[in-house]
Amino acid sequence: MTTRPAPHAYLALLQWQGSTATGIRGYSRTHTALAPPAAQRLALSADPAFRGDPELLNPEQLLLTAASSCQLLSFLGEAARAGVEVLAYEDEASARLDAERGRLDAIRLAVTVRVAPGTDPDAVRELAARAHRACYVANSLAVPVEVVTEVEVSPRG
Repeated sequence: MTTRPAPHAYLALLQWQGSTATGIRGYSRTHTALAPPAAQRLALSADPAFRGDPELLNPEQLLLTAASSCQLLSFLGEAARAGVEVLAYEDEASARLDAERGRLDAIRLAVTVRVAPGTDPDAVRELAARAHRACYVANSLAVPVEVVTEVEVSPRG
């Protein structure tokens, strides 16, 4: 039985079943994770380069997704407080593994924000910069997180 964590405290439960008796090449990299109180169980694996299942998310993808999601949520909060109407938000997040150093070398968030007619694009870019400074995930990482924000102002009419 697991208990619900206190506000702003997080819990993740990871499970793997198998055997390493077949050696480094033979054991399964597939495992599951649950993060209460969310009910969704994630099936995970290693990167395919490390004998993982390419059909499943891997830890590097989860880290990249966490950085992208945190930027989105921080930005939406900043925009709402500033009274900026955001119509759409897309991010093509990317990262590369530096195997020699054993880490991701950088995370790049290529964000496109579509806003209501009459919105100042420079103000939106400033909100994105503020959101980046406030992002808990980016602030927690040793790897640099770069945010590049393109602003599209919807036409009137």
